[in-house]
Amino acid sequence: MKRREFLRAAGAGLAASAVATPAIAQSMPELKWRLTASWPKSLDTLFGACEDFSKRVAESTDNKFQIQIFAAGEVVPGLQVLDAVQNGTVEMGHTAAYYFWGKDPSFAFATAIPFGLNARQQDAWQLRAGGFELLDPLFADFGCYGIPMGNTCAQMGGWFRKEIKTVADLKGLKFRIGGFAGNVIKRLGVVPQSIAPSDIYPALEKGALDAVEWIGPYDDEKLGFYKVAKYYYYPGWWEGGAHAHLLINRSKWNGLSKSYQSIITAAAREAGVGMTARYDYLNPPAMKRLIAKGTQLRPFSAEILEASFKAANDVYADMGKRNARFKKILDSIMAFHRESYSWWQVCELPFDSFQVRMLRRT
Repeated sequence: MKRREFLRAAGAGLAASAVATPAIAQSMPELKWRLTASWPKSLDTLFGACEDFSKRVAESTDNKFQIQIFAAGEVVPGLQVLDAVQNGTVEMGHTAAYYFWGKDPSFAFATAIPFGLNARQQDAWQLRAGGFELLDPLFADFGCYGIPMGNTCAQMGGWFRKEIKTVADLKGLKFRIGGFAGNVIKRLGVVPQSIAPSDIYPALEKGALDAVEWIGPYDDEKLGFYKVAKYYYYPGWWEGGAHAHLLINRSKWNGLSKSYQSIITAAAREAGVGMTARYDYLNPPAMKRLIAKGTQLRPFSAEILEASFKAANDVYADMGKRNARFKKILDSIMAFHRESYSWWQVCELPFDSFQVRMLRRT
């Protein structure tokens, strides 16, 4: 190509770019939405995911899409996020869907069920094995669109004022426990309590609770539970991998352009990965600090775990008889559970078990 022809072609390309760029920008309207979370600002793992999400959406849209974040209690209490999104008080919310199992027990599957999936299995089931397609109609029935946004990984079993060795020790215990699990552990004589995170410590301190569970060492240390209950049990069999969800008002979601929907989905996924990474990074040193402060680690006994496993499966059987959607999702998740562990027992679990044994020797 001759120099003059090249310059003419380049000039035409620049002119086209000058026209195209404003056209693209004009196709992205300026929006200002609000997001209310179920978490206090002090929980920088969970609330931090909301901040990361909002920042990424703004950056990806040249600040045309602004999302203002509100902590639990600033717009609505932490356990009213679904209602706030559904009725349009806010456009978005970040929460654990299992808080709303009383509206429909199937909400439990979106977060975690007792003796259910671990974090990676939750991702695989929801993103690849049909979980999203099963949960989407549930969210739609409540005027929402749901996107997974972060997983806490396996949780601890909670803080107890006294040692718990047998099923008999659980009877009459006032236990703050999240979501659907309370319905299971109630069969063992526990009195489950559903309390938002900001209200848990005062209830434990005043003796209104005998035990509490939240997530794990880093968040639990921040909430100060070790100051009033020294026995820290594991594992949290009711949350082997708990998903949080970004809820979006369904009509607002449907009104977005495909580009905005894609940006929100990608930003939520990125913020969720960051949240899980925070937990994996922050929990080990937090556990060491708690032990140094006098925390007593205790495993749940085999008797308690086996009784809990039976109670969970009894609840699933009863619920499945009364709720067709619950049964359909349960069948899906349990089939995937069995298939997934057929692989984990061959490679993942032996690898981790060997690593732990070797690290103990060094």
